[in-house]
Amino acid sequence: MNDRLKALADAGVSIWLDDLSRQRLTSGSLRTLIEDKHVVGVTTNPTIFAKAISDANAYAEIVGRLAAQGVSTDEAIRVITTDDVRDAADLFKPIYDDTDGQDGRVSIEVEPGFARDTQKTIDQAKELWEIVGRENVFIKIPATKEGLAAITATLAAGISVNVTLIFSLERYKAVADAFLSGVEQAIDNGHDVTKLASVASFFVSRVDTEIDKRLDAIGTDEAKALKGKAAVANARLAFQAYEEIFSSDRWREIETAGAKPQRPLWASTGVKDPSYSPTLYVDQLVTNGVVNTMPEATIKAVEEHSEVTGDTVRGNYDADRKVIDDLEKLGISYDEVVQLLEDEGVSKFDASWSELQDTVTSALKGAAK
Repeated sequence: MNDRLKALADAGVSIWLDDLSRQRLTSGSLRTLIEDKHVVGVTTNPTIFAKAISDANAYAEIVGRLAAQGVSTDEAIRVITTDDVRDAADLFKPIYDDTDGQDGRVSIEVEPGFARDTQKTIDQAKELWEIVGRENVFIKIPATKEGLAAITATLAAGISVNVTLIFSLERYKAVADAFLSGVEQAIDNGHDVTKLASVASFFVSRVDTEIDKRLDAIGTDEAKALKGKAAVANARLAFQAYEEIFSSDRWREIETAGAKPQRPLWASTGVKDPSYSPTLYVDQLVTNGVVNTMPEATIKAVEEHSEVTGDTVRGNYDADRKVIDDLEKLGISYDEVVQLLEDEGVSKFDASWSELQDTVTSALKGAAK
């Protein structure tokens, strides 16, 4: 086991891979990451699947079979993605068992086109859960306003949820409230909540990308001094909210039924600005009880460069709040930025889904010739 990655895991950070493909499963590369790089979970999204399925060779066999059956593009996507997720879930099942369901999780997302439709999100969450048929799977639901009720309803049905595309502190608190309501309803509905789990995926690097652009436009020394600070500050303040919510009397009551807290997950942790340390969004967000889902390049960077020096989240909240306040004083609206990022996130995943549909359509046509 690599010392730096092990140090990160020993500090209480669960290392998940932000990637999945048939090639990773068949080549053994995913198993190697589990055995050698301390990877204990996987997340996926429409962009990841669009990229994976563009590898025609890896999917030739299943595409050929589906083409012969005359299935539609969307049906083919459903089969291909759920097959990959099911096989990955089986690979991670021993970790799931060993960690009492905390890790060993694999996520699959509802169609991004449903992000603003509560009922369609609920219906597809239930459908995906049934199709994959593995209890160590998370159904990913975007944290749009319309997604909040879907999160509650999905959890109430006894289905584990990865809430994605969280950018703002206000929305994070609403997501946590939706989680608590969902678990309360699951208990009332007679579900075994000891097996029910959730993570709240708080996006990191995209916050700096947008705010740094605005700081560069301002161009003052005061503005330059704030570059690369907003994303980490925002995530730490979300963790502060997590600590408050999951020490409340409401949570304590839910916990008596055997429920586990909704863990914060740091997403979008690959560094976009090459002038920053490639492990910035790992090293500055180390604390016990969180997940950091990383692309493989970031895992390699951690392996080579990261220095875990203890908890880098707790105890910095006043300074983190000051970063957000200082941005506001410069005329950068926090509320405007986080709403823009949510809208862009939904739009980008929607575009990736369209790309995925085009790729699969072409592959099916090619295989049918």
